[in-house]
Amino acid sequence: MKVGFIGLGKMGSNMALRLLDQGEELIVTDVNKEAAAPVLEYGATWADTPAAVASQTDIILTSLPGPPEVEAVALGPGGIIEGIRQGSTYVDVSTSSPTLIQRIGKVFAEKGVGVLDAPVSGGFQNCREGSLTVLVGGEEVDYKAAQPVLQHLAKVLMHVGPAGAGAVAKLVNNATGLTTLILLSEVISAGVKAGIDHQTLLKVLQNGAYGQGAFLKHMLPNIAFKHAYDPPTFALALGRKDLALATAMARELNVPMPMVNLAEQAAVELMARGLGHIDSTSIFSLQEFRSGAKLHDDDAQEIQL
Repeated sequence: MKVGFIGLGKMGSNMALRLLDQGEELIVTDVNKEAAAPVLEYGATWADTPAAVASQTDIILTSLPGPPEVEAVALGPGGIIEGIRQGSTYVDVSTSSPTLIQRIGKVFAEKGVGVLDAPVSGGFQNCREGSLTVLVGGEEVDYKAAQPVLQHLAKVLMHVGPAGAGAVAKLVNNATGLTTLILLSEVISAGVKAGIDHQTLLKVLQNGAYGQGAFLKHMLPNIAFKHAYDPPTFALALGRKDLALATAMARELNVPMPMVNLAEQAAVELMARGLGHIDSTSIFSLQEFRSGAKLHDDDAQEIQL
Protein backbone atom coordinates (compact mmCIF):
# COMPACT_ATOMS: atom_id res chain seq x y z
CA MET A 1 0.00 0.00 0.00
CA LYS A 2 1.45 3.33 -1.07
CA VAL A 3 0.87 6.37 1.11
CA GLY A 4 0.65 9.97 -0.07
CA PHE A 5 1.55 12.83 2.24
CA ILE A 6 0.83 16.47 1.41
CA GLY A 7 1.99 19.32 3.66
CA LEU A 8 5.46 19.05 5.15
CA GLY A 9 5.62 21.67 7.85
CA LYS A 10 6.79 20.83 11.37
CA MET A 11 3.91 18.48 12.05
CA GLY A 12 3.64 17.02 8.58
CA SER A 13 7.33 16.37 8.03
CA ASN A 14 7.68 14.59 11.36
CA MET A 15 4.61 12.47 10.69
CA ALA A 16 5.99 11.60 7.26
CA LEU A 17 9.34 10.63 8.77
CA ARG A 18 7.52 8.47 11.31
CA LEU A 19 5.71 6.64 8.50
CA LEU A 20 9.00 6.09 6.70
CA ASP A 21 10.46 4.77 9.98
CA GLN A 22 7.64 2.23 10.01
CA GLY A 23 8.38 1.03 6.50
CA GLU A 24 5.63 2.82 4.59
CA GLU A 25 6.32 3.78 0.96
CA LEU A 26 5.68 7.53 0.73
CA ILE A 27 4.98 9.89 -2.15
CA VAL A 28 4.96 13.52 -1.01
CA THR A 29 4.46 17.10 -2.09
CA ASP A 30 4.39 20.59 -0.61
CA VAL A 31 4.11 24.15 -1.93
CA ASN A 32 7.76 24.53 -0.91
CA LYS A 33 9.96 21.72 -2.19
CA GLU A 34 12.75 22.77 0.17
CA ALA A 35 10.52 21.80 3.10
CA ALA A 36 10.42 18.27 1.72
CA ALA A 37 14.22 17.86 1.70
CA PRO A 38 14.55 15.89 4.98
CA VAL A 39 11.73 13.56 3.97
CA LEU A 40 13.10 13.04 0.47
CA GLU A 41 16.57 12.33 1.85
CA TYR A 42 15.00 9.73 4.11
CA GLY A 43 13.48 7.85 1.19
CA ALA A 44 10.23 9.48 0.14
CA THR A 45 9.41 10.14 -3.52
CA TRP A 46 8.48 13.61 -4.77
CA ALA A 47 5.41 14.44 -6.87
CA ASP A 48 4.74 17.88 -8.35
CA THR A 49 1.06 18.25 -7.42
CA PRO A 50 -1.52 16.84 -5.00
CA ALA A 51 -3.23 15.26 -8.01
CA ALA A 52 0.00 13.46 -8.91
CA VAL A 53 0.34 12.21 -5.33
CA ALA A 54 -3.24 10.93 -5.32
CA SER A 55 -2.91 9.16 -8.67
CA GLN A 56 -0.12 6.94 -7.30
CA THR A 57 -1.32 6.16 -3.76
CA ASP A 58 -3.97 4.26 -1.84
CA ILE A 59 -4.08 6.40 1.30
CA ILE A 60 -3.55 10.17 1.02
CA LEU A 61 -2.86 12.28 4.12
CA THR A 62 -2.84 16.08 4.28
CA SER A 63 -1.35 18.17 7.09
CA LEU A 64 -2.12 21.80 6.30
CA PRO A 65 -2.46 25.15 8.11
CA GLY A 66 -6.26 25.46 7.94
CA PRO A 67 -9.51 25.28 5.94
CA PRO A 68 -8.45 27.45 2.94
CA GLU A 69 -5.40 25.28 2.31
CA VAL A 70 -7.34 22.03 2.83
CA GLU A 71 -10.01 23.12 0.36
CA ALA A 72 -7.44 24.19 -2.25
CA VAL A 73 -5.40 20.99 -1.97
CA ALA A 74 -8.45 18.73 -1.96
CA LEU A 75 -10.70 20.41 -4.51
CA GLY A 76 -8.69 23.11 -6.31
CA PRO A 77 -6.82 23.02 -9.64
CA GLY A 78 -4.23 20.25 -9.53
CA GLY A 79 -5.86 19.05 -6.33
CA ILE A 80 -6.38 15.58 -4.95
CA ILE A 81 -9.82 15.30 -6.58
CA GLU A 82 -8.21 15.39 -10.03
CA GLY A 83 -5.97 12.39 -9.43
CA ILE A 84 -7.52 10.22 -6.75
CA ARG A 85 -8.54 6.71 -7.70
CA GLN A 86 -11.71 4.82 -6.84
CA GLY A 87 -11.28 2.79 -3.66
CA SER A 88 -8.66 5.11 -2.21
CA THR A 89 -9.02 6.88 1.14
CA TYR A 90 -8.32 10.54 1.83
CA VAL A 91 -7.41 11.49 5.42
CA ASP A 92 -7.03 15.10 6.53
CA VAL A 93 -4.97 15.28 9.73
CA SER A 94 -5.10 19.09 9.85
CA THR A 95 -7.08 21.04 12.43
CA SER A 96 -9.81 22.27 10.12
CA SER A 97 -13.54 22.85 9.68
CA PRO A 98 -16.08 20.06 10.27
CA THR A 99 -18.43 21.44 7.59
CA LEU A 100 -15.61 21.61 5.04
CA ILE A 101 -14.61 17.97 5.46
CA GLN A 102 -18.27 16.96 5.18
CA ARG A 103 -18.51 18.87 1.89
CA ILE A 104 -15.27 17.33 0.63
CA GLY A 105 -16.61 13.91 1.62
CA LYS A 106 -19.70 14.35 -0.57
CA VAL A 107 -17.61 15.36 -3.58
CA PHE A 108 -15.15 12.49 -3.13
CA ALA A 109 -17.95 9.97 -2.60
CA GLU A 110 -19.00 10.56 -6.22
CA LYS A 111 -15.62 9.10 -7.24
CA GLY A 112 -15.90 6.14 -4.85
CA VAL A 113 -13.39 7.57 -2.39
CA GLY A 114 -13.70 7.50 1.39
CA VAL A 115 -12.87 10.61 3.41
CA LEU A 116 -11.79 10.91 7.05
CA ASP A 117 -10.98 13.89 9.23
CA ALA A 118 -8.30 12.83 11.68
CA PRO A 119 -6.80 15.83 13.47
CA VAL A 120 -3.93 15.05 15.79
CA SER A 121 -3.05 16.28 19.27
CA GLY A 122 0.33 16.11 20.94
CA GLY A 123 2.70 18.51 19.19
CA PHE A 124 5.37 17.98 16.55
CA GLN A 125 7.78 16.40 19.06
CA ASN A 126 5.40 13.44 19.43
CA CYS A 127 4.91 12.98 15.68
CA ARG A 128 8.22 11.24 15.10
CA GLU A 129 7.71 9.07 18.18
CA GLY A 130 4.25 7.95 17.07
CA SER A 131 2.71 9.06 20.34
CA LEU A 132 -0.02 11.40 19.10
CA THR A 133 -3.69 11.28 19.92
CA VAL A 134 -5.55 10.91 16.62
CA LEU A 135 -9.27 11.76 16.58
CA VAL A 136 -11.01 10.24 13.57
CA GLY A 137 -14.36 11.12 12.02
CA GLY A 138 -15.89 9.19 9.13
CA GLU A 139 -17.41 5.89 8.07
CA GLU A 140 -16.26 2.72 9.82
CA VAL A 141 -15.16 1.07 6.56
CA ASP A 142 -12.92 4.03 5.72
CA TYR A 143 -11.54 4.10 9.25
CA LYS A 144 -10.62 0.42 8.96
CA ALA A 145 -8.88 1.09 5.64
CA ALA A 146 -6.75 3.89 7.08
CA GLN A 147 -6.16 2.33 10.49
CA PRO A 148 -2.93 0.48 9.60
CA VAL A 149 -1.34 3.79 8.58
CA LEU A 150 -2.83 5.97 11.32
CA GLN A 151 -1.82 3.59 14.08
CA HIS A 152 1.84 4.26 13.23
CA LEU A 153 1.28 7.85 14.36
CA ALA A 154 -0.83 7.26 17.42
CA LYS A 155 -0.49 6.39 21.05
CA VAL A 156 -4.27 6.88 21.21
CA LEU A 157 -6.35 6.30 18.06
CA MET A 158 -10.04 7.10 18.52
CA HIS A 159 -12.89 6.77 16.03
CA VAL A 160 -15.16 9.44 17.51
CA GLY A 161 -18.06 9.52 15.06
CA PRO A 162 -19.15 10.37 11.49
CA ALA A 163 -17.53 12.81 9.09
CA GLY A 164 -16.56 16.03 10.83
CA ALA A 165 -16.55 14.46 14.30
CA GLY A 166 -12.77 14.39 14.44
CA ALA A 167 -12.60 18.12 13.78
CA VAL A 168 -15.30 18.80 16.36
CA ALA A 169 -13.44 16.76 18.98
CA LYS A 170 -10.16 18.54 18.23
CA LEU A 171 -11.78 21.98 18.46
CA VAL A 172 -13.38 21.06 21.80
CA ASN A 173 -10.00 19.87 23.05
CA ASN A 174 -8.09 22.96 21.90
CA ALA A 175 -10.72 25.42 23.06
CA THR A 176 -10.67 23.78 26.49
CA GLY A 177 -6.90 24.05 26.77
CA LEU A 178 -6.59 27.63 25.58
CA THR A 179 -9.53 28.88 27.65
CA THR A 180 -8.13 27.13 30.71
CA LEU A 181 -4.88 29.07 30.23
CA ILE A 182 -6.82 32.34 30.41
CA LEU A 183 -8.67 31.19 33.52
CA LEU A 184 -5.41 30.13 35.18
CA SER A 185 -3.83 33.47 34.33
CA GLU A 186 -6.74 35.26 36.03
CA VAL A 187 -6.67 33.36 39.30
CA ILE A 188 -2.88 33.16 39.56
CA SER A 189 -2.52 36.90 38.89
CA ALA A 190 -4.99 37.61 41.69
CA GLY A 191 -3.08 35.31 44.01
CA VAL A 192 0.24 36.95 43.15
CA LYS A 193 -1.10 40.45 43.78
CA ALA A 194 -2.46 39.16 47.09
CA GLY A 195 1.05 38.14 48.08
CA ILE A 196 1.66 34.50 47.08
CA ASP A 197 4.45 33.54 44.67
CA HIS A 198 3.29 32.14 41.33
CA GLN A 199 5.32 28.93 41.79
CA THR A 200 3.66 28.33 45.14
CA LEU A 201 0.23 28.90 43.60
CA LEU A 202 1.09 26.39 40.88
CA LYS A 203 1.87 23.79 43.52
CA VAL A 204 -1.40 24.60 45.30
CA LEU A 205 -3.36 24.01 42.09
CA GLN A 206 -1.41 20.86 41.24
CA ASN A 207 -2.22 19.33 44.61
CA GLY A 208 -5.87 20.38 44.80
CA ALA A 209 -8.93 18.76 43.22
CA TYR A 210 -8.32 20.56 39.92
CA GLY A 211 -4.71 19.43 39.60
CA GLN A 212 -5.53 15.87 40.61
CA GLY A 213 -7.99 15.59 37.72
CA ALA A 214 -11.12 15.35 39.86
CA PHE A 215 -13.23 17.35 37.39
CA LEU A 216 -12.67 15.08 34.39
CA LYS A 217 -12.21 11.82 36.29
CA HIS A 218 -15.02 12.12 38.84
CA MET A 219 -17.19 15.23 38.83
CA LEU A 220 -18.26 15.14 35.18
CA PRO A 221 -18.81 11.38 34.72
CA ASN A 222 -20.19 10.60 38.19
CA ILE A 223 -22.02 13.78 39.19
CA ALA A 224 -22.78 16.08 36.23
CA PHE A 225 -23.51 13.35 33.64
CA LYS A 226 -25.73 11.59 36.20
CA HIS A 227 -27.38 14.78 37.56
CA ALA A 228 -26.37 13.43 40.97
CA TYR A 229 -26.60 16.82 42.65
CA ASP A 230 -28.62 15.95 45.74
CA PRO A 231 -27.36 15.27 48.35
CA PRO A 232 -24.44 17.58 47.55
CA THR A 233 -20.74 16.92 48.01
CA PHE A 234 -20.03 20.66 47.93
CA ALA A 235 -23.20 22.75 47.95
CA LEU A 236 -23.76 25.46 45.37
CA ALA A 237 -24.34 28.02 48.14
CA LEU A 238 -20.81 27.40 49.38
CA GLY A 239 -19.40 27.60 45.87
CA ARG A 240 -21.25 30.86 45.22
CA LYS A 241 -19.81 32.26 48.47
CA ASP A 242 -16.26 31.29 47.48
CA LEU A 243 -16.61 32.81 44.02
CA ALA A 244 -17.91 36.03 45.57
CA LEU A 245 -14.94 36.16 47.91
CA ALA A 246 -12.54 35.60 44.99
CA THR A 247 -14.04 38.32 42.80
CA ALA A 248 -14.21 40.73 45.76
CA MET A 249 -10.51 40.15 46.42
CA ALA A 250 -9.75 40.74 42.73
CA ARG A 251 -11.63 44.05 42.73
CA GLU A 252 -9.74 45.20 45.81
CA LEU A 253 -6.48 44.39 44.01
CA ASN A 254 -7.58 45.84 40.63
CA VAL A 255 -7.20 42.46 38.95
CA PRO A 256 -9.62 41.81 36.06
CA MET A 257 -11.13 38.32 36.21
CA PRO A 258 -13.85 38.23 33.52
CA MET A 259 -14.09 34.44 33.36
CA VAL A 260 -14.37 34.04 37.12
CA ASN A 261 -17.03 36.76 37.14
CA LEU A 262 -19.01 34.78 34.57
CA ALA A 263 -18.77 31.71 36.80
CA GLU A 264 -20.01 33.74 39.76
CA GLN A 265 -22.99 35.01 37.77
CA ALA A 266 -23.87 31.42 36.77
CA ALA A 267 -23.88 30.50 40.45
CA VAL A 268 -26.00 33.58 41.23
CA GLU A 269 -28.50 32.50 38.56
CA LEU A 270 -28.87 29.06 40.10
CA MET A 271 -29.14 30.55 43.58
CA ALA A 272 -31.99 32.76 42.32
CA ARG A 273 -33.77 29.60 41.20
CA GLY A 274 -33.62 28.28 44.74
CA LEU A 275 -30.93 25.68 44.09
CA GLY A 276 -28.30 26.66 46.64
CA HIS A 277 -28.79 23.35 48.42
CA ILE A 278 -27.71 21.12 45.49
CA ASP A 279 -24.14 20.32 44.44
CA SER A 280 -22.03 23.11 42.95
CA THR A 281 -21.30 20.85 39.95
CA SER A 282 -24.83 21.80 38.82
CA ILE A 283 -23.23 24.89 37.23
CA PHE A 284 -22.31 22.45 34.43
CA SER A 285 -25.97 21.67 33.80
CA LEU A 286 -26.91 25.34 33.57
CA GLN A 287 -25.14 25.37 30.20
CA GLU A 288 -26.99 22.19 29.29
CA PHE A 289 -30.27 24.04 29.66
CA ARG A 290 -29.00 27.20 27.96
CA SER A 291 -27.64 25.35 24.92
CA GLY A 292 -30.36 22.74 24.51
CA ALA A 293 -27.66 20.05 24.28
CA LYS A 294 -28.06 16.77 26.16
CA LEU A 295 -25.08 16.54 28.52
CA HIS A 296 -26.25 13.64 30.70
CA ASP A 297 -26.53 9.87 30.55
CA ASP A 298 -29.83 8.12 29.91
CA ASP A 299 -30.01 6.94 33.52
CA ALA A 300 -29.43 10.43 34.95
CA GLN A 301 -31.71 11.77 37.67
CA GLU A 302 -34.45 14.20 36.71
CA ILE A 303 -33.68 17.82 37.60
CA GLN A 304 -35.41 21.13 37.07
CA LEU A 305 -33.20 24.17 36.71
